[in-house]
Amino acid sequence: MKKIGVLTSGGDSPGMNPAIRAVVRKAIFHNVEVYGIYGGYTGLISGNIKKLELGSVGDIIHRGGTMLHTARCPEFKTPEGQQKGIEQLKAHGIEGLVVIGGDGSYRGARALTQQGYPCVGVPGTIDNDIPGTEVTIGFDTALNTVIDALDKIRDTATSHERTFVIEVMGRDAGDLALFAGLAGGAETILIPEEDFDMAEVADRLRKGQERGKKHSIIIVAEGVCSGNDFAKQLKEATNFDTRVSVLGHIQRGGSPTASDRVLASRLGARAVELLIEGKGGRAVGIEKNTLVDYDIVEALERKHRLDLDLVKLSKELSI
Repeated sequence: MKKIGVLTSGGDSPGMNPAIRAVVRKAIFHNVEVYGIYGGYTGLISGNIKKLELGSVGDIIHRGGTMLHTARCPEFKTPEGQQKGIEQLKAHGIEGLVVIGGDGSYRGARALTQQGYPCVGVPGTIDNDIPGTEVTIGFDTALNTVIDALDKIRDTATSHERTFVIEVMGRDAGDLALFAGLAGGAETILIPEEDFDMAEVADRLRKGQERGKKHSIIIVAEGVCSGNDFAKQLKEATNFDTRVSVLGHIQRGGSPTASDRVLASRLGARAVELLIEGKGGRAVGIEKNTLVDYDIVEALERKHRLDLDLVKLSKELSI
């Protein structure tokens, strides 16, 4: 394989830039040309493709976001859109593709592989919801961003003796909410993987108040409901003075942590190795600190599972 491409797709995550850097430099080390596809699958369809050199990825390892930019592309879900992308790959002589992103990005990679263009998926999402890897690129950075915000909010919650509801991202996965709540000492954590009972939440808050607790922190994953909707329900059930903080897109930004930089470097380099070995239709991940790869179709069929023992632990520690 003499020419490969790399793109980022879907929502951005801290660590995508280190992953791009690893792909480019690993490929060039093995005398393989690398082409950056700008704007995700939208850029692939339009032919926004440029050759990348060593200097192209200089000074990006510490930057959040993605130098290749990203976009969602409904057109690429259609056979017509996919064919346009294939024509661009052929025109540039690109023989394989590294796709960095979440499950939607993986579906695009699977479609290209099935049509003769070997792709390797690299899990880049703050949601940590990609099966086949214990952690995704960007999750650790986003988690630390949430914890930093939670610590600050706790200061004002203590000062004003209030209950704060903090809404965090994660789509349909509760990893970000659960890990942040456990690390930040939240009294209640609501995740999509478990139903919640408002009466139980209210009872927990009342018991805390009875023993002299002056404030409470409740973490709500966006896959459960909006923080504002939950706060209204809580107000009706308890009449507690409640404030809401929706952290929003701040969770996607910022310089990637050391853990995310190392993970991204390892996964990006491994993706290139697989393409050089002639292995397409794969996805890379990490399990027990060991790099793994698996069939990308299998990855999309498997279900992400959250360690519910951590849910139990969080309840035991927040009594």
